[in-house]
Amino acid sequence: MVSRVIPAQPFDLVIFGGTGDLARRKILPALFRRFCAGQMDPQARVIGAARGDLDDAGYRDFARAAIGEFDDDVCCAAEHLDAFLGQLSYVTLDARGDEGWGALSALLDGADRIRAFYFSVGPGLFGDLATRIEAHGLATPDARVVVEKPFGRDLASARALNAELARHFDETQIYRIDHYLGKETVQNLMAIRFANTLFEPLWNSQYVDHIQITVAESGGVGTRGGYYDKAGAMRDMMQNHIMQLLCLTAMEPPAKYDPHAVRDEKLKVIRALSPAQLGDVVRGQYEGTDSLPSYRGEVEDQDSTTESFVAVKARIGNWRWAGTPFYLRTGKRLRARASEIAVVFKDAPHSIFGSDAGRHRNILTIRLQPNEGIEMGVTIKEPGPGGMRLIDVPLDMTFSEALGPDADLVPDAYERLIMDVIRGDQTLFMRGDEVEAAWEWTDPIIDAWEASNTPPCPYATGSAGPDDALALMHRDGRRWREIKP
Repeated sequence: MVSRVIPAQPFDLVIFGGTGDLARRKILPALFRRFCAGQMDPQARVIGAARGDLDDAGYRDFARAAIGEFDDDVCCAAEHLDAFLGQLSYVTLDARGDEGWGALSALLDGADRIRAFYFSVGPGLFGDLATRIEAHGLATPDARVVVEKPFGRDLASARALNAELARHFDETQIYRIDHYLGKETVQNLMAIRFANTLFEPLWNSQYVDHIQITVAESGGVGTRGGYYDKAGAMRDMMQNHIMQLLCLTAMEPPAKYDPHAVRDEKLKVIRALSPAQLGDVVRGQYEGTDSLPSYRGEVEDQDSTTESFVAVKARIGNWRWAGTPFYLRTGKRLRARASEIAVVFKDAPHSIFGSDAGRHRNILTIRLQPNEGIEMGVTIKEPGPGGMRLIDVPLDMTFSEALGPDADLVPDAYERLIMDVIRGDQTLFMRGDEVEAAWEWTDPIIDAWEASNTPPCPYATGSAGPDDALALMHRDGRRWREIKP
């Protein structure tokens, strides 16, 4: 199996917040790996823009250190790293003032190439940057702007951000990035459903008992405490990452694989979600141990009522999924770092093997992290004499094993998504109406929590979450899947 790399056209990528944490950990290492893969044109330019007083050489030193720290195995020789760094420039710039904009204009002036602006900054600066990009004539007709989450903190603020960006850019130019959609396995979910006749006929309430989507983290809030305590798990994860996984799992087949068709079907899923009842939502907050602080300790607020865990029983009111619940959960300081989508099929309508055979189910598991892959659980006879004893075994396709050396060539999420921006492919990016529809479903849950004034349920560090989340499944005669790496 040979990985095919299609070189991108020459481009200028301006990273606002170019010395920030995201640029250091994700964006610059991702660009370097695409350079190593031969996807970046030698004439492409990456321009860091931030308030720090650096020159080109200083920014290249910054990028060299970032790549050395966050590229697990520096993927090409030192001379290639030097060549990549030679394509980097830096401009000292004030997003809310005029400093540096003339220098950026001069740097970009006359370049007939794709132009992309990456807003690797807080949403409070989106409007200022968009205004100044337009005022200085930097946005060409096919310019693209990339915005990171959080895209608002509620429906009203999301609408305001959408309106602010729409004043300066067309919707076809706006790329709202969600790195979960860039994961290889997430995209394989669509391939499994829509490229195989095996699964799609069974992908409905007639055959699927329920679906579980889990995004579990073993770490706490760490240095993100200031941001996280204002957001919580519902805003930070459920409204965006998990909502997108839900959409891809539940959506109808699009007419074709293109941005408008795919995002139209995702939007239909969100709009078909039934309002969540408060009894179908559980929120929790992790406690500390002798060696690890509690959530309240990490955010330095002993009265905080922000949730670090949330579980939801969601229902989709359409013909395909009527009667099939979706159980969604995410949390910090859980047993392990693991993300998966598990499609649990119904029992066979009649067992010919009797009660001694036990209860067996087919489960299709799409693992997103840490070991990306797909596993199908099937029931077989246990080998050996002594009658018909049934056991469940996995048909496993872990990418690192199935693809061999080519598994190392699979780009990570940011690599893929940044190159999609350059190619002008919005398929894996959220549309404005998607974001607003997700907030429309999420806001009433948050409002109900605030109105009830009920604190989150405590749960032990290293557990599977609060007991109330277990009860959410038990009362339906079901169980959460084990959280394991």
